[in-house]
Amino acid sequence: MSDQQNEQAFYEYLLSEYQHPFAWGDWSYLEGRRVELPIEQPWGYADRVVEAMRTVRAILDMRTGDGSMFASFIRQQSHPMQLYATEGYAPILALTRQHLEPLGVTIYEVADERLPIADEQLDLVINRHGSYDLREIRRVLKPGQHFITQQVGDQTNLRLHELLHTPRLSTGNAPTWNLAIAVRELQQADWQIIEQREGFASTRFYDVGAIVYYLNAIAWEIPDFSVERYFDKLVAIRRLIEREGYLEVAFHTFFIVAQKTKMS
Repeated sequence: MSDQQNEQAFYEYLLSEYQHPFAWGDWSYLEGRRVELPIEQPWGYADRVVEAMRTVRAILDMRTGDGSMFASFIRQQSHPMQLYATEGYAPILALTRQHLEPLGVTIYEVADERLPIADEQLDLVINRHGSYDLREIRRVLKPGQHFITQQVGDQTNLRLHELLHTPRLSTGNAPTWNLAIAVRELQQADWQIIEQREGFASTRFYDVGAIVYYLNAIAWEIPDFSVERYFDKLVAIRRLIEREGYLEVAFHTFFIVAQKTKMS
């Protein structure tokens, strides 16, 4: 087979991976091809939120995703609560409603970080891997109440962006986004930091097709991604994987519990 034929076969293979159906949250298609190494997250986001919910009467889950995690938190509570969630990613809103509406959650479809909730109505705001506006969170929280967030830091998928020559624009609230920056923003906005943690891990990709499938599934990471547009760089990544055995990509998260000070 000629080099041109090899290249065409590789292109068609990548295109088939790009077009392979993806069900939200189901990464089974990449089993053995994309391996997540254990991440250092000693804070236990889920456990911390479940515990915090035991003493609240009104809670908002910002950017709830498909709602399955929030639903699991709610099912572990035994007292009545006012339950709210926001989500803006249209492809999963049907799943969000399916998981949360039977539990009495009011779901708001949002296009930005503005919160369609009245001032000082909430005892707790939680946010896992979503962007946020601190002014809005402060507005809807009662004085003395808490904001709990786990954020994706700016080192996540950075290697992919470097190899594809794409800007890092989608993580958190800014291209540069880490624990120190988030804590500084909160402190400057007069929040009290109760807890702050940061953790790092890696994901290993063992073939380029897995990378193509992954990037198409998380379309917000590189919004203009396509096989055709990035083919030359994908060929270069194939050579790198052939040489090194895999491509290792960082996964970076951090965790904050912040309290709204009693003075507005």
